[in-house]
Parts: sequence; C-alpha cells; structure tokens
Amino acid sequence: MASHPPVVQRFLRYVAIDTQASEESESYPSSAKQLDLSRLLVDELHALGVVDAELDEHGYVMGTVEANVEGPIPVIGFIAHVDTAPDVSGKDVKPQLHVNYAGGPIALDAERSLTTTQSPELEQNKGNTIITTDGSTLLGADDKAGIAEIMTFVQRLRDDPSIKHGKLRIAFTVDEEVGQGTKHFDVKKFGAKFAYTVDGESPGEIENETFCAESATAVFQGVNVHPGYAKDKMFNALKGAAAFVAALPQKEAPETTEGRQGYIHPVALTGGVEETTLKMILRDFEEAPLAVFRAKLEAIATEVRESWPGLKVELSFEQSYRNMRFVLDDYPTVVENALEAVRRAGITPKLNQIRGGTDGAMLSFKGLPTPNIFAGGHLFHSRYEWIAIEAMEQAVETLVQLAQVWAEPAE
Repeated sequence: MASHPPVVQRFLRYVAIDTQASEESESYPSSAKQLDLSRLLVDELHALGVVDAELDEHGYVMGTVEANVEGPIPVIGFIAHVDTAPDVSGKDVKPQLHVNYAGGPIALDAERSLTTTQSPELEQNKGNTIITTDGSTLLGADDKAGIAEIMTFVQRLRDDPSIKHGKLRIAFTVDEEVGQGTKHFDVKKFGAKFAYTVDGESPGEIENETFCAESATAVFQGVNVHPGYAKDKMFNALKGAAAFVAALPQKEAPETTEGRQGYIHPVALTGGVEETTLKMILRDFEEAPLAVFRAKLEAIATEVRESWPGLKVELSFEQSYRNMRFVLDDYPTVVENALEAVRRAGITPKLNQIRGGTDGAMLSFKGLPTPNIFAGGHLFHSRYEWIAIEAMEQAVETLVQLAQVWAEPAE
C-alpha cells in the first residue's frame, strides 16, 4: 500500500472502517460506528498540524488550517461526510485495484461485472487505475474519497508553504446519507464565510443546484371484519393504497425522468386492511412543479375516496430542502472560483446539477453558501461503485488551486 499515492493510502484506510448510517435509528449519529472514523480523522488532523481539531458531542469533526498570507481573505470551509448509505453493507469492504484499465467489463466476483453500459464514464478511464468492490459491499467512495482528498489537501498545504492560502476550516459530518448531516451543524462555530462539499462525481464537475424536495404521506383508513362475513362491511385500506399507487403518473417517476425533470416516487408501503400508510417523495429543481405534484396527489386521493366509499384517505406534505441555487445565485464568486480552480488543475469544468441533495443544500439555507466539488466516484450506494485513482488526484489538485484562487486578492 505504501507504493500508492497518499490520497489512495488514506482512501483504502478509511473504507476499511464500517460507517454505514441507519434509517431506523433514533440516535445521533444514527450509528455509533461512524465515530470510529471520526476519531481517526481527529488524530490524523493533529498529526498534520491542525492543532484545534476536535470531535464534538454530535459527531462532527472540525479543525482549522491557519492562513499563510495576510489580507481580507474570507474564511473558506471544506466538508465531507463519514457515513455510507444504508442501501448496501459497508462492512468488510475489500477494494480491488485494476491497474491500467484496458476497457470492457471488470469482473467483481463470479456473478457480477461492472460494465460500460452501467457506467459509460469507464470509457474515459482507459489506462487509469480503477478501484472497485469485490461485489459483496459498496466501496464507500461516497464520501470517503472526499475525506481522503481533503486530508491530502491539508497535507499538501503543510508540506508546501509556497501554496498561498487564507484561513481554512475543515469539517467532517455524520448521517448525510439519511438526510440528517447538518441537523446539529453550528454554522457560527464553523466560522466560514463560504464552503464546499467534496461529494460529487466526475472530474471537473461543480454542482450549484440540488432538487427542491418534499415528502408526502397518504394514510388509508379502512374497516376490517372477518373475511367470511365481509360483504358490504369491509373497506380494505391496502386495496385503496394499491389503487393510489397505480394512479401515480408514470411519466413523472424516477425511472422515466432525467436531467432537470422532476418526479413523484413512492418509497414505502406499510400496514394492512385496517390502515395502510404510503410514503412518497416529490422532487424538482423549481418550486412551482412541486405545487403541481401536490395537486395531482390531492386529485388521486379524491378519486380513491370516490371509488372506494367507506375508505378514508388523509394526505399530508412536509418540506425537506430547497435548491441551493436559490442561495448561490446571490454569491456568484463562490461557484466562479471553483470553476477557475478546475481550469487551473488542467481539467475542463462543467457546471452541473445534482438529482438529489447534499449537506451543502441545508448549509446554504443556514447561511453558509456551499456548492459541491467532484470527488471522482461513480455508481454510489451500490455494489458496483468505483473510482479512478487519477480522479482522486485531480480532486486534490483542484482543492489546492481553489485555496490559491481565494488567496489572490491578498497578493
């Protein structure tokens, strides 16, 4: 492992630690094992000269890289998350390194192969070293690649005083994958004027948009009696819920949309004849389409009530987060500097949107404008997750360039 670049050494060390978040837990963080990595990161930051690095009571790691130039330079933050998704196990991860990738499928195990059909980005990585799983777990590039890149960035700044930078703040959050990454994040304590999450995909991508997100819950209340004597007495909540799901617009579903198209997505159905609960999520990059989605669900609820007399249907909505572009548009320099850093790293920049959310969306609305920088991984949350070593090195170089871009007004 010593022959690998520092960013890869760190990455392989971090993915060996199981940090899977839990959607069922009521604790914070949702799994105590996330703190195993958080504690390690505090120790490593101390070793890199970040003397104030600490783990707080909520599981956040924060620390400061002091400026090496003077002047009115804003404090800039860099953020990644330690947890991995609950979708696939993150225990006993066994990374596989495929040196000088020649193209074509990559065998993960006897049953699974990573193909260019699944991930067309592989075509741009011929000759690179690809890191995959062995097919039994996810890899953890989301977001341990981002952590490794930030840590290596800090090392670069320590080892090379010629890299001019202002005061920088580092943070590693928990529970991002279950939507709680910033629940207790103290923006004032963090003390940055602007920040960047390092949690994106392909090299060169800077993301300044997330979905606007809402959740919807439909509760169906029926009447259950002995099925042998149910005529004109039973009102089956399950059947009402099934009719509701069947009426959802198929052209506005995750599996039929892309780009800037929004969707309605049923995610969980629980209950029985007496009562059934259907949970859904609504997503779009603008707020107006969400109002249209809500109206469509209300219309479907009305249809179910009319078609199933005796069945009660209660529909409720809750806002989750909003498109971070609504905030970032007021601070164009934050995104422009990131795009310039990508150029200086020798990569073609691409401004993109996230068909999802990040810690940055919540932080932006908490007063900390926070776009997203690529980390290099692909097929997150799956056994087919992969990352190229070269992409990780490009991410580190982008962070180095970004710190210098922000420091330039002082020169």
